[in-house]
Amino acid sequence: MVFRIAQFIVALFLKVFYPTKIVGKNNLPKGAAILSCNHTSNFDAILIAVNTWEKKYYLTKKEWFQNKLIGWFMKKIGCIKIDRNSTDITAVKNCLKVLKDGKKLFIFPEGTRNKSEDLSLGQVKQGVSMFAIKAKVPVVPMYISSRPRFCHRTKIVVGEPFELSEFYGQKANEEVLAKASEMVAEKMRVLQDQVNLAETQKKEKKSKKKKAKNPA
Repeated sequence: MVFRIAQFIVALFLKVFYPTKIVGKNNLPKGAAILSCNHTSNFDAILIAVNTWEKKYYLTKKEWFQNKLIGWFMKKIGCIKIDRNSTDITAVKNCLKVLKDGKKLFIFPEGTRNKSEDLSLGQVKQGVSMFAIKAKVPVVPMYISSRPRFCHRTKIVVGEPFELSEFYGQKANEEVLAKASEMVAEKMRVLQDQVNLAETQKKEKKSKKKKAKNPA
């Protein structure tokens, strides 16, 4: 109930001031899955939550829980606290439980906001691959094509889900997780390249039409 009320109120605000277009929403599978997305701003998870409606669980740094009231609210809307500076066994167990219960887990695999100008994907940490292999669930690559800005439309693209099935049954050691994480990173980079190419072609097409209407 708290999640739905908060989602409705925030959705109204964001629809006006931070409009968002979700492309490829049909790629979201039913049941358990890991949503793996680049991280551009503190608004990212909120924009995705209010524009896809199905409740998801979000791996969230512990700093957001320091205030008791905010911490309570974060838990109610599906945030899972994690200490990024240590091996947080409790967070790992909570994430696996979410997946085994048939829910969706949202992760920013870069671990922190991407501050590069072109949003090129940073180093992908091993959390996504570890959870996907242990729970045997698909990974859905996602891409936020620009940093959310006040009164500017943000586009979020959902790619096709894939599985790390070749690693199922293997011991999740450093070597296996490294290979699996690189596969996740590659899928995310391919999606990013596809979106950026489509945007470039769209701009070029508009430019040609403009020149055709207004020849020098």
